Amino acid sequence: MYRIIVLNVLLLLTCSLFAQQKPVNSAEEFEKRYQWRIQQDFLEGTYIPKDLTDVFIELNRLIDKPSKQKFKTASEEEVVHKLYFSLGRWMIVNWGFYGGSRLSVFLKKLDIHHPEEMAKFLITTYHRNLNKNKLNVKELVTSLQEARAQEKAERLEEGEVIETKRRKREVTPEKN
Repeated sequence: MYRIIVLNVLLLLTCSLFAQQKPVNSAEEFEKRYQWRIQQDFLEGTYIPKDLTDVFIELNRLIDKPSKQKFKTASEEEVVHKLYFSLGRWMIVNWGFYGGSRLSVFLKKLDIHHPEEMAKFLITTYHRNLNKNKLNVKELVTSLQEARAQEKAERLEEGEVIETKRRKREVTPEKN
């Protein structure tokens, strides 16, 4: 029994060592890794769609028919609200929105830069696609950007200054 427990602990430790990549130490190393990531079809064993049509195909493959039917019949607002913390977070992590992927590059070209907005955009357009509605990409992008700007303004308005300091700037002599 003791051997089994020790073997399991060693196995878990070994798996956790290989589960994460080493963090980057420089901007050059980050850029090199980013450039590699955005060219890959698969990251961490997960297929990365290349564009919106590819996203719809991949989601159709991944989501079973009963779930797809529930998704389709719910309202757009309800779908985005309910699925952001499950499907949306899955997209952000597995499709590499933070670290970069070919899909995140595609979405940035549409002027969607924040991972939360990327996930909400994909959930909304997939819902519209299932219901055979117009995607209205430009309008959706604009509404997501406006919502983010409004949230930011509200946070700044509600914020409280904890402490204010004034420092005198040191003047350094100019070198000739």
